[in-house]
Amino acid sequence: MYDLFVICYLLVSLALILLVLIQHGKGASMGAAFGAGASGTVFGSSGTGNFLTKTTTFLAILFFMLSLVLGNLTAKQSKPDDGSDFFQSVPVSTEQAPAKKDDVNDIPVGN
Repeated sequence: MYDLFVICYLLVSLALILLVLIQHGKGASMGAAFGAGASGTVFGSSGTGNFLTKTTTFLAILFFMLSLVLGNLTAKQSKPDDGSDFFQSVPVSTEQAPAKKDDVNDIPVGN
C-alpha cells in the first residue's frame, strides 16, 4: 500500500510540474509590467480560471494530501536498528584516575 502511494505521489508531482510549466502567466505581457495587466477584480480579468488552472489546483491539493498520508505512514513504521542508539547504550564510567602531581608545580597534571 505504501508503494502505491509513493507511485501516485511521483505521478502527481510530475503532472503538477508539467502543468505549471505549460501555463501562460497572467502577467506575461509587456503591458503588465507597467500596470496595464489584469483588472482590479478579485480573480483578475480572466475570471475564475480555465481548465489548466482548475486541474493545477486539484493536483496541488492531491499532492499535499498524499504528502500528509505518506508522512503519517512513514512515522508509524518501525525503524530498523541502524546503530544510531549506540552511544545511549554504552555505560558511563564515573571512576576517575588519580591526578599526578608534578614536583615543581602544585598544578595537577592529567594522565
